Amino acid sequence: MSVVNNVNDTIVAIATASGSAGIGIVRLSGPRCLEIANKIIGFSPAPRHATFTSFKYHDGSLIDDGIAIYYANPNSYTGEDVFELQAHGGSAVLQLIIETCLYLGARHAEPGEFTKRAFLNNKIDLAQAEAVADVISASTVEAARSASLSLSGEFSKLIQSLLESLVSLRMYIEACLDFPEEDIDFITLGSVSEKLAILKSKVEKLFLQAQQGNILREGIHVVLVGQPNVGKSSLLNYLAGEDIAIVTNIAGTTRDSIRTLIQFNGIPIHVIDTAGLRDTDDPVELEGISRTWKAIHSSNIALIILDDYLGITDQEEKIIELFPSTITKVWVHNKIDKTNSVPKIDISGSEIHVYISALTGEGISLLKDYILKASGWQSYGEGLFMARTRHIDALKSVCNALASAEEQIGSPELVAEELRQCQYHLGTITGEFTSDELLGEIFSKFCIGK
Repeated sequence: MSVVNNVNDTIVAIATASGSAGIGIVRLSGPRCLEIANKIIGFSPAPRHATFTSFKYHDGSLIDDGIAIYYANPNSYTGEDVFELQAHGGSAVLQLIIETCLYLGARHAEPGEFTKRAFLNNKIDLAQAEAVADVISASTVEAARSASLSLSGEFSKLIQSLLESLVSLRMYIEACLDFPEEDIDFITLGSVSEKLAILKSKVEKLFLQAQQGNILREGIHVVLVGQPNVGKSSLLNYLAGEDIAIVTNIAGTTRDSIRTLIQFNGIPIHVIDTAGLRDTDDPVELEGISRTWKAIHSSNIALIILDDYLGITDQEEKIIELFPSTITKVWVHNKIDKTNSVPKIDISGSEIHVYISALTGEGISLLKDYILKASGWQSYGEGLFMARTRHIDALKSVCNALASAEEQIGSPELVAEELRQCQYHLGTITGEFTSDELLGEIFSKFCIGK
């Protein structure tokens, strides 16, 4: 095992954001915390007491004055001894403290290693650990609240409740298998079918909630496409509430994708304004058009902007034929202020037409509502937890296994195997069954000091 991966090391990192600030925090975790603290501040601090003192370099010279706090294991974030030094937030000062800690035997923490140690020491489960990163990266107030709910363990409690019901049912069925010659219908006697149906209903409900939590976390990716001068940039500016994109009457003004993050009812919306799709020999504009197609293939919803006066032309028809089948396509008839059309949504078969004016704002609220509807968003109030794609995949696998168990109700051995699969997939959410590769992937995306 390499030194970097040794969980018995004492690790150190700056726990606050980079750049200058009033306060910066250096955090250590591991068995040598008190030893290092004694050499930096000159004494062993009492647990959970904030002490104003001087921080000394390893040669005894002064680094800074600040607050020292010691958290004795297991009553700390990581479950290990933790020592925090709160100094002035200049990068040079914090780097000097880091350098001193390294000299005294600590090593640099890997990304997410503090939270990983908290997970390995059973302070939090894997879903809560992921929620730490989600709280930090939340782009809206609603997303932050949902991430905090997951961090508090609400999502994990729901998973644990399902696991308890699942294990109880599995134990009953496997116990029945030990009495194959008994002339008793254990499946009917134990109401197995009814219990499977109840369990499946609960998992399906949780699956729908997780989908909503995933929308809050990932946001909705919307791309604005169309011919030049149909009002893509004007629509982006109106949605964003500021002049992000340059708007002119000159075709080809937008030559590169412009990305911005806005929110509808607290849902993060990642909007990409793209170069107008048309035939051109301009190499710069051609590159912009190439990037437009890349944006289309990575988005959830495509708003095909067109001039309401001109309607859908052959060019738009050609464009739509090249779209991926997985993307939701919405025809947006812009400039209704010039055609005296009324703002509305017209659903004709599989085609969606929204009539707006990016100049006056007419119909924009209708467009926003439809974007949320098309994404599958349903408000769950303040009790919505944050969820990741892997959580949704695991819950989907549980739903499928329970459905299979219902179909094979006459074969207790097969039902028991399906329930075992259910237990495994639920366990991957909280980390009961998790590979080292998955842990590495999850925590590698954390910031260094967390």
